[in-house]
Amino acid sequence: MSKLVIVESPSKSKTIQKYLGKDYEVLSSKGHINDLATTGKGGLGVDVENNFTATYKVHTDKKTTVKELKDKAKKAEQVFLATDPDREGEAISWHLANELGLDVNDSNRVIFNEITEHAIKAAFENPRPIDMQLVKSQETRRILDRIIGFRLSTLLQRKIKAKSAGRVQSVAVRLIVEKEDEIKAFVPEEKWAIKASFEKDKIEFDAELDREADKTLKIKNKTEADRVLNSLDNNFVISSIEQKNNIRSGKFPFTTSSLQQEAANKLSFSAKKTMRVAQKLYEGVNVGNGQEGLITYMRTDSTRLSNEFVSAAQALIKDKYGDKYLGSYKVKQDDNAQDAHEAVRPSHLEYDPEKIKDHLSADEYKLYSLIYARSIASLMASPKSLNQNIYLTQKDFRFVAKGSKLVFDGYLKVYGKYDSSNEANLPHLEENEALVAQKVEGIQSFTNPPLRYSEARLIDAMEKKGIGRPSTYASTLDTIVTRNYVNLDKVDGGKTKVFVPTEEGFLTNSKLLEYFDTIINVDYTKAMEDDLDHIAEGSRDSIAELTDFYDKFQPMYEKALNEMEKLAPVKTGGVCPKCGGDLVERKGRFGVFVACGNYPECDYIEKTEPKALEETGDLCPDCGKPLVKRTSRFGKEFVGCSGYPSCKYIVGADGKSNAPKETGEMCPECGKPLVERMSRYGKPFVACSGFPKCRYIKKEKKNEEN
Repeated sequence: MSKLVIVESPSKSKTIQKYLGKDYEVLSSKGHINDLATTGKGGLGVDVENNFTATYKVHTDKKTTVKELKDKAKKAEQVFLATDPDREGEAISWHLANELGLDVNDSNRVIFNEITEHAIKAAFENPRPIDMQLVKSQETRRILDRIIGFRLSTLLQRKIKAKSAGRVQSVAVRLIVEKEDEIKAFVPEEKWAIKASFEKDKIEFDAELDREADKTLKIKNKTEADRVLNSLDNNFVISSIEQKNNIRSGKFPFTTSSLQQEAANKLSFSAKKTMRVAQKLYEGVNVGNGQEGLITYMRTDSTRLSNEFVSAAQALIKDKYGDKYLGSYKVKQDDNAQDAHEAVRPSHLEYDPEKIKDHLSADEYKLYSLIYARSIASLMASPKSLNQNIYLTQKDFRFVAKGSKLVFDGYLKVYGKYDSSNEANLPHLEENEALVAQKVEGIQSFTNPPLRYSEARLIDAMEKKGIGRPSTYASTLDTIVTRNYVNLDKVDGGKTKVFVPTEEGFLTNSKLLEYFDTIINVDYTKAMEDDLDHIAEGSRDSIAELTDFYDKFQPMYEKALNEMEKLAPVKTGGVCPKCGGDLVERKGRFGVFVACGNYPECDYIEKTEPKALEETGDLCPDCGKPLVKRTSRFGKEFVGCSGYPSCKYIVGADGKSNAPKETGEMCPECGKPLVERMSRYGKPFVACSGFPKCRYIKKEKKNEEN
């Protein structure tokens, strides 16, 4: 009989199986197997009147998985639960224990922060019971989210046709709306800079006016600027030179939020994409000798590193760059951090990104390189610069030219390509030296409104304000865009995508503030996150916290239910041919449609004539029906068979069929057929037919052989 190990993902199971050997069988639960039921009062799956007792059910698409795991567990000598090392992972282990009939007090829970041979074997030598305080914390969070989500979503759908509301997502929308209100209320102020341009030794530099008669000078309009310009000529003298050595602050290794922010700023990755790629790097990539987990667990708020990694990294730095590049190891202090796991770092320093580049996808290589460089940089000496202030005078006016010269690159040796700071070189200058400006001019500008939130800035704000947790940032941002509360676009010629509230976002936020201001706000949401932490630590009672919340929430909900005005539908000006009532616009699953305003008494819906499909003149090679021009849901035109959905033939840009063809192989992750597909760059590849639920892509043979 073998020992059964249950993890969350099929990809991770392959990597762990490699280390444990033939005496173990590693299977996957494929994520959560249970969730709250939608039965009971209000469909909450929670008995509010009976100490918030939760009712769970097995996900419909996980019944087969659970049956298979039960059968295996009955035959196994021992069962180990090796789900992710966080609250969600602990809850999954608890659900598995309940479904498989395991004793939650048995020492069958194994946790590890990295998927390496040493970490895996050490974890199995030290199993522990399921941490029921962590489970209680996760369950409390889930119940809070269910009550708020179900009650508020139903209310808003009924009253204003909004799609949903949530404990964290609604606060994120509030931040974005408040920022937009600041921008709308902003009144730009005029300001002027007086600059003198110089050139010496073929080096151009500028000096800017900062003082007049030993007083700081701020010029607010053209009249003031002209007064100064009329008093100046092009002759200046260097009155003094200040030089100061500057040591830049060190870099900390990545937390979840700092990784998402840096990946957004340096790689243009969305938070969702960053977490998806990081998950793959954590679970394991075939690097030529089987699956290897390349990074530590990617959901963390700590900058702590293991002693083993610090020692190994310092040895690498000393050997590769020399003693002078060695820095000190420091941990960032953060009162909001749970510090449950290490920072995000490489699991194996020997897997230099360049050495395994051929085994990684383009995105995996980019993110892994960033994580690797940041981790090494965090243990290297800081860069040193020589900063100069050159003061030039004329009459009562003082100008300053600023320069900076890097004298020691420090951690920039490995992190320089991700560092955006630039040197400002000045020529050799001496005190009392006379300089003649090429030109002296006034430059008008205006103060700028506050910056809208980019993904990176919103994640930073959520982290600092204590809204949500590292594991929820990406999904929260994705949800508020999907629900059409905000758009994420480039605006006003900007290079970075920023969040802009939609009309629906403004309306939903205003209604939530009107009736739920004391619940849907930053302070309450942060306090709630702190309470969940205290429950995990065992210092707070989950039932008491839920009761306290519900006693505040329910009166607000009842007041809103009775008093919130229902949004009147927009009249089209038409008359219902069935009952004579007004025709109005309504929102449905597939967009806006026109119907009678007297619904449900009158069920008339105006039919829209489908747009005639233009035939191409060619016939489908699969079924013989005419080929027609179509438009995808993304607005992209393509040619396909008019017999769709019976015939799914599609013509690609090269005139060839893009219909996926089965290869005869089955997906190793979900069991569905593998098919041949064509990428948007015209390159063929083999992937799972279950996309987008399953994102398995088969590696090219040359990569598997290397």
